[in-house]
Amino acid sequence: MTSTVFVTGSTAGIGLTTAGMIAEAGHQVIVHARDPERAEQVRTVLEAPVVVGDLASLAETRTVAEAVRSLGAIDAVVHNAGIYESGARTETVDGLERTFQVNVLAPYLLTALIPVPRRLIYLTSGMASEGHIVLDDLQRERRPWSATGAYRDSKLCEIAMAQAMARRFPESVVTAVCPGWVKTRMGGAGAPTDVRTGSATQVWLATSDEPAALHSGRYMRHMRELPSPATATDRSIQDGLLEACARLSGADLPNS
Repeated sequence: MTSTVFVTGSTAGIGLTTAGMIAEAGHQVIVHARDPERAEQVRTVLEAPVVVGDLASLAETRTVAEAVRSLGAIDAVVHNAGIYESGARTETVDGLERTFQVNVLAPYLLTALIPVPRRLIYLTSGMASEGHIVLDDLQRERRPWSATGAYRDSKLCEIAMAQAMARRFPESVVTAVCPGWVKTRMGGAGAPTDVRTGSATQVWLATSDEPAALHSGRYMRHMRELPSPATATDRSIQDGLLEACARLSGADLPNS
């Protein structure tokens, strides 16, 4: 059966490869670009609808969700977009720490605003195992600033969010995926994993009707289930994270 899949952050790297592999398999894909320039670039390599908006802005994230809704029913969303920024702590136009807003709050807001599809995939990282979820300091306003620490925290939050969404939406298949250390602009040339291998699991989860692809609540890498970090499986932390995201974004999740 043909699926329609929305992939965030899909103008380069894993996101572009994921979108391309979905299209190659005969499915429909909706691409997301941060800005009009990137949108024009991706149109030269992939024939697909493109929605535009910077996920470091709540207003633009809402615009992205509205554009996706206007394109009709969606079968799967791959929350691929993410950033790793070195240097000092940076706040967005909304006064929120940038890594947290893009990596955690944006996928929450898109989940809240786009009708819940049959499949939800949240990209995380093996670095999540060294992260911390401090519910009263999610944006490292009081803890010592560390760009690497903020990234690790955000990726642990994404596993917790996926686990929470799996409970919240039992009719959907929800998965957190670690693509591995991949040869991309972020991963660098020394990474051991090629970009197609790093994209294959999320493509399979978004489009396959094989029974093995239809188990919700898992954390996976390279087609295999991994044990989730203990913090991410704590339901009180999961619920606290969703409550914080609802407060910061001004959007509640729909009922299951």
